[in-house]
Amino acid sequence: MSHVSAAPGDSPFQTEPTPRDEAPQFVLPLVVRIEKSAPPARTDALQTAARAVLVLLGDERARDEGEWAEAVRNWEDARIRKVVRRARGAEWRRAEELPGITVTGASAEVRVFPPIPLDGWPKELAKLQVSGTELDDAEPPVGADPGTPVLWLNPELEMSAGKEMAQVGHGAQLAWWALSDAARESWRTAGYPLAVRAATPAQWRELTVSGLPLVRDAGFTEIAPGSATVIADHPALR
Repeated sequence: MSHVSAAPGDSPFQTEPTPRDEAPQFVLPLVVRIEKSAPPARTDALQTAARAVLVLLGDERARDEGEWAEAVRNWEDARIRKVVRRARGAEWRRAEELPGITVTGASAEVRVFPPIPLDGWPKELAKLQVSGTELDDAEPPVGADPGTPVLWLNPELEMSAGKEMAQVGHGAQLAWWALSDAARESWRTAGYPLAVRAATPAQWRELTVSGLPLVRDAGFTEIAPGSATVIADHPALR
């Protein structure tokens, strides 16, 4: 399934009512580890969350007849929802006991779980907080390495780190859908390298007319419906 070829009005990221709303709704849970004594850097948490989405999509259990494949198909057939919650200490250890995949970055750990019904959260995850994912970078991130896929954030929007983690996850997923099978396999084999950066206003204007995959948020939290949040710039889509 590809964002660029989706029928008008029936994209998983549209904000107007569509036939997708009539399907049972699923959500992809992501849990970020935030210990009081050692919280992750913001940009690293965003990048790790985006990679976690890709790791799940590329996992054998999520494809063909894998044990998570039906849940992934049900999720992709409805609106694409992701919810980021935070955990520490015993909460994190309990989350790690559930089926899922933990992805690590330089300072961040994010666990992604197979999609679940919107009202069917496991108790170990349901009690985790959504708010409180305020993270910072000790230093501004440097420019991305040439040839690295970049998920560009809209510089005009202010979002919490948790919200941005979900948005860059959407962007990574749109890039994944738009790539050829060969490009997907190359990205997977390389370990899904990517960078998350805030675009300058001039860059953002250019990117919005580039034809690259663009995320428009449904507006359930923090920002207005239809807001353009992330553009996925993968070299193979240029």
